[in-house]
Amino acid sequence: MNKHKKLPLLIAACLLMTTACTDNFKDINTNPAGVKPDVFLADFKALALPLQNAQRSFHHYINWEYQLQRNLNSDIYSGYMMTPTPFNGGNNNSNYFMMDGWNEWILNIAYDGVMQGVADYEKFKPEYEGIDFNDTDALGLVLKVMEMHKVADIFGPLIYTKYSKPNADLSIDFDSQQNGFKAFFADLDVAVEKLKPYVSGTKTVTSAFKNADLIYGGDPEKWLKLANTLRLRLALRIVYADATLAKTEGEKALDPANGGLLEENADNALVDYGSESPIVVIIEDWSDIRTGAPLASLLQGYGDPRITRYMTPASDAAVSGQFIGIRNGVAIDDKSRYSGYSKPIASAASANYFDRLKAKAKVMTAAEAWFLKAEAALRSWANAGEAKINYETGVEKSFEEWGAGPATAYLQNSTATAAPYVDPKSMVANANNVPAGNANLSTITIQWNPADTDERKLERIITQKWIALYPDGQEAWTEFRRTGYPKLFPVVVNNSNGTISGFINRLPIPSKFRNSNQGGYTKALTMLDGPDNGGTKVWWDKK
Repeated sequence: MNKHKKLPLLIAACLLMTTACTDNFKDINTNPAGVKPDVFLADFKALALPLQNAQRSFHHYINWEYQLQRNLNSDIYSGYMMTPTPFNGGNNNSNYFMMDGWNEWILNIAYDGVMQGVADYEKFKPEYEGIDFNDTDALGLVLKVMEMHKVADIFGPLIYTKYSKPNADLSIDFDSQQNGFKAFFADLDVAVEKLKPYVSGTKTVTSAFKNADLIYGGDPEKWLKLANTLRLRLALRIVYADATLAKTEGEKALDPANGGLLEENADNALVDYGSESPIVVIIEDWSDIRTGAPLASLLQGYGDPRITRYMTPASDAAVSGQFIGIRNGVAIDDKSRYSGYSKPIASAASANYFDRLKAKAKVMTAAEAWFLKAEAALRSWANAGEAKINYETGVEKSFEEWGAGPATAYLQNSTATAAPYVDPKSMVANANNVPAGNANLSTITIQWNPADTDERKLERIITQKWIALYPDGQEAWTEFRRTGYPKLFPVVVNNSNGTISGFINRLPIPSKFRNSNQGGYTKALTMLDGPDNGGTKVWWDKK
C-alpha cells in the first residue's frame, strides 16, 4: 500500500500531540523524535490530521486566536456579545475603528488552518496506492466551502480557486465574491455525488474518513445532509443578488433525491474540540466578553426560556439578578464598568458548548435547516413545504436543542415583543437606552400570522432563526446584513472616521494580505462596489 516516500516532518510533530496539530503545518520543519515515515502513514494519520485541524479551525480551538478570528468582530456585530474591555484606548472593532492586526487572523486561520489542511490531505493521498478516497475527498470539499463562504461573507473577494496557484510575479488572484459562490456550488455538486454511493451502501467508508471526521464520526448520510443544508444556506444568501441562481441551487438542495437536509438534533453538526472551549477562557478568565444588549432584549421581551441557557444573571450591584447585555459601541472608560453584566453561556441539552473540558463548536443545526426551509417556502421554491410548519418546527427544534421544554405556548404568543433596553451604567445618562417606540427596537411577535405580508413573515422567520443560531455570531451577523433582521441597536460611538454609516457591512482586507500580494489585491479592488472599507457592501448585500 505505502510507497515509503519521505514525508514532510510536519506530520511527525503533529503526531507527538494527543490532539490534532496545534500549529500551522507549514511552520513545523523538525522531527525531534526521529520517527520513521511509516508511523505517519499508519491508520491514515497523514490524511486525517490535516482534516481534523481544518475542522478545529472553524471556531479556532486556541483561545486568543478565536478571540481575533470571530469574537472581536462577528460575535459582536451579530448583537450576541459585546466587550467590556476598552481595547486600544477605547478605539477598536467594537466601535468601528478597524484593528488591522486583529482582523488578519480571520484569513490566517482560514488559509493556514482550513485551506492548507485540505491541501495537505490532497498532497499525502498519493502515499496510499489503490484506495478510493471519495468519501474523504467529499469531506475536504465541504470543509473548504464551510469555511471560505465565511471569508467571502466578511471580506467579499477571496482567494479560493487560485489558492496555491501563484502568477509569474508570485501574486495570487482573488475570486470575486460572485464567482466564489459559483465555485462553492460546484464543489458541493462534486461532494454530494461522491457521498451518495456511501449512503446507498454501494461503497463502504474508509478508515481515513472515519478517523478524519470530528463531527459525525464517519457517517456519510449526515455529511450528505450537511452538504445539502449548506447549499440551501448559500442559495438564500445570494437571493437578492441573483434570484435565478439562488432558486436553482436552493431547489437542488431541497430535492429529496439528493439526500435531504438536517432534520433532527441528532443531525446537528458540532465539532468536538476534545478540549477546553476557547471562548470560556475569554469570558471567565479574561473577562473580555459579555452578552450583547439585543440578545437579552429579545429573549426578555419574549419571556423566552432559552435565556437561562444563553446567559447568566448580572452580578453588578446596579443590575444584580437581571439578564442584561452591553450595547455595541458604547463609551467605556474602564473594564470594571460593564464586566458585571450578563456572561454568555451555551448550555445545550446535549452538551455545554463552552465547556472547560469537552467543548463543542456549533457549525450547523436542524433548527437552522427548518428556518431555511421556511424562507424557501415563502419564496415558493419546489419541495420547500409550508412556511408556517417549517417556521414552527424550527422553533421547536431550537427549544429541543437547548433543553428549553415544549415550545407550544411560546409559539401561540401573539403579543410579546423585544423589551426596551435601559443601561444604568452609561457614562452619559440615557445615552445608551433604547426605549419603547425606538425605531431600532424590534416589534415582531412570535405567533405565525397568515395575514401578514411576506416581508413581515420574513422578519418573523429571521428573528427566530437569529435566536436559534446562537452562539454562531458569524452566521447571525451575515443574516442581519442580508435581510435587515432582527432589528439591532446601532453603535453609540462610531470611530470609523465617516466610512461606516449605520451598521458595518464588511471588513477591509488586512494589510498583511494587501502588502504581500499587491498584484492580486489591486485586482480585488475592482471586484468591490466601493472603497475597501467597512461601509462598502459585499456582492450579495442587495436588498
